[in-house]
Amino acid sequence: MSLKKYTGSCHCGAVRYEAEIDLSSGTGRCNCSFCRKVRNWSIIIKPEAFRLLNGEDQLGAYQFNTKSTNHHFCKNCGVRTFSKGHLEEIGGDFVSIAISTLDNADIQEIVEAPVWYADGLNNNWYNRPTEIAHL
Repeated sequence: MSLKKYTGSCHCGAVRYEAEIDLSSGTGRCNCSFCRKVRNWSIIIKPEAFRLLNGEDQLGAYQFNTKSTNHHFCKNCGVRTFSKGHLEEIGGDFVSIAISTLDNADIQEIVEAPVWYADGLNNNWYNRPTEIAHL
């Protein structure tokens, strides 16, 4: 385990956070209707490893389907920075950080981070979809 403190932000900088993340533990992409449209690439961490530094008043949230997750975005620039939710299947409360919003991640760290592909489109979360090129 190689925890590192990362900072992240939206495009305009109104929303800023810090998080303790181990990129080597694996990141994820999914083919569900939401993840596919936002081209999601994220890493899931526990809420205690996340801290919103500023911009709470600038956060919008989107929910769909089971409404178990708030997908947060900056109301000013529209960038989706992180999601918060609760799913028993992944251990309860979680924060999902959008990899693209990490400000101080070295490109090599990102390139070397393992990626797990989930077949959310077919509710087959623990298996890889047959096609991933579009993700």
